[in-house]
Amino acid sequence: MDLEDELSLIIGKNNTGKTSVLWVLDKFLNEKSKFNFDDFNVEYKSAVKNLIEDAHDIPFEDYVENGLELKLFIQYDESDNLSNISRVMMDLDPNNNVITLGFHYLLDYENYLKARREYRDFNAKEQAKKIENTLYDIKGVFDFLKRYQKDFFRIKKRSYLFEIASQMIDPNTFLDLESENITTKEIINFKYISAKRDVTNKEPDSTLSGQTSRIYQRTEASDEQNDAVEKFKDKITETDTQLSDVYKSLFEGIIEKVKIFGGIIRNESEIEIISTLQHRELLEGNTTVVYRHSSDHQLPEHYNGLGYMNLISMIFEIEILVQEFKRDKALKPADINLLFIEEPEAHTHPQMQYVFIKNIKALLREGVRRDDGINRPLQYIITTHSSHIVADSDFSDIKYLKKLESSGVISKNLKDLEQVYADASKYQFLKQYLTVSRAEIFFAEKAILIEGDTERILLPTLMRKVDIEEKARLAAVRQEDQFLPLLSQNISIVEVGAYSQIFEQFIEFLGIKSLIITDLDAVDADGEKCPVADGTGFSNSALSFFFGAVDLNDLLGYTITQRTFAKTANAWILQDDGKLCIVYQTAEDDYRARSFEDAFIHLNRQFIADAKDSFQGLKKTAYFDDASKNAYVLANECIKKKTHFALDILYHSDAALSNWKIPSYIKEGLLWLKTD
Repeated sequence: MDLEDELSLIIGKNNTGKTSVLWVLDKFLNEKSKFNFDDFNVEYKSAVKNLIEDAHDIPFEDYVENGLELKLFIQYDESDNLSNISRVMMDLDPNNNVITLGFHYLLDYENYLKARREYRDFNAKEQAKKIENTLYDIKGVFDFLKRYQKDFFRIKKRSYLFEIASQMIDPNTFLDLESENITTKEIINFKYISAKRDVTNKEPDSTLSGQTSRIYQRTEASDEQNDAVEKFKDKITETDTQLSDVYKSLFEGIIEKVKIFGGIIRNESEIEIISTLQHRELLEGNTTVVYRHSSDHQLPEHYNGLGYMNLISMIFEIEILVQEFKRDKALKPADINLLFIEEPEAHTHPQMQYVFIKNIKALLREGVRRDDGINRPLQYIITTHSSHIVADSDFSDIKYLKKLESSGVISKNLKDLEQVYADASKYQFLKQYLTVSRAEIFFAEKAILIEGDTERILLPTLMRKVDIEEKARLAAVRQEDQFLPLLSQNISIVEVGAYSQIFEQFIEFLGIKSLIITDLDAVDADGEKCPVADGTGFSNSALSFFFGAVDLNDLLGYTITQRTFAKTANAWILQDDGKLCIVYQTAEDDYRARSFEDAFIHLNRQFIADAKDSFQGLKKTAYFDDASKNAYVLANECIKKKTHFALDILYHSDAALSNWKIPSYIKEGLLWLKTD
């Protein structure tokens, strides 16, 4: 994953590892964080199980250390201060300006043998318990590792040689940081704000007020704002004197009672109660954040919504962490200061999400700046599920996490798409369209690319109708457990007009299953629009792009498997299990339509004719009673406005959506998309 100089915005659909990025950084870079068995993925847990349970030990020469790894690649140049990194530099070649720090949580050979021995003892005890109590549930290797994995796995920190020519790490040439007593604290400092923030607007809680004392503690500890701190302490001293005088009368009775008991020497048991306010403790629990409602009214913090509290709390928390990055004067800030903010959109509505992402750069651009002149840049990572945050972000800041066909995940820079698109104008169009209009596609499991308003209005209803029909079909054969609704799947619908081919690189970039719904667009010998039956060609540029040099008759004869593609070597090729399918009008009752409206009218002429006078999107409604007028004529001459016609269909649908039919090409495509 490449990190930008300032903001790196990590996005991706669910379970692609956004949170894992946070936790692996925290557990390797912050020594107080500890690993546990559940940090391992399912595949690795199974691999360790096999290692421990295997009947024979692996010979030393065949054993490969295994576990969790984090490698940080740090690039420097001649303008950087190299004092902190000099001890971890593995190559003095000025052209090799990359340091590779490796952090490992490993099961080495010695501990591998130890784990096998101790598991045998553990298992023997479990078997004995089973003999004593036949109802006893024997604990297996996973239970053993959950309890004892920390006894076998070890953290190792290394600096590896990075070979600039091959752009590869030499795994056999490294410096052991622990044996050399080298710390990485001066090189990189990592802090984070988790998505699980303690923000609540319940009346007894004072989330924001509590944070003010933490802000003061960090400010005082870093010796910032000296004048303000000293004024605060002076005022407390004055208050101590005044309160001590008040305490004399306030506690006079109890003081006299103590005197009565006396001591051997006069006044030996005489006490005083004086004020000893502590400046840090005074703030804790004694500062209150309020919302100024007007010049005369203030409201407690819990009177406002969670969204505002979450936003303000993040700003407070960022201020606290920036102060921690600064450190005190005895310790300089680290060379690299990395702040991770997880899902800032929690509890916030879209407008507030826009406010956050628009202002976060300005808030953090000052970096880690101290009064003594030391200044360090601040890099920050934000993970999000919010299309609103993505829409108002710089395209070049975005990192997209993509699942591979195997169990891996890779990070891709959206700005790399600029190199993929040979035509700069196409890339610019894609960038503007996605960030302004359709950023939600980045978080989708599947996508449907449609041409226009009619499909956009009707498609959710078409999907619901497919769900209704599929549920009934499976129920009839008693296979209800196989029903997976289309509407429950994470599908993004993107209106692309006649530009679906411009999105082809982006579709391949995302790697998600995608359906393109388009029109056949038949034309005659003069290139003019015409019924499919009279057509000699087609004018749809998307079909030409994906299918290549084919004629209208070829398209008319293709089955759905002949319209399913995969991207290989920069070309789309037909492939039965490909992730891209293109559907267009097909024959129904020996009739081939040219457009959606044409296809829908052909199938549902009576449905429309029965209510034609109340269809707001129609004109020349008498044509529907003329049998000589086919669907092509009706679509071209009777539709007044396509969007109104689509709304008419919805308005006149019955509750079960059973009084009209879906054109077969759309149904076929939706059923293809529905399957995994």
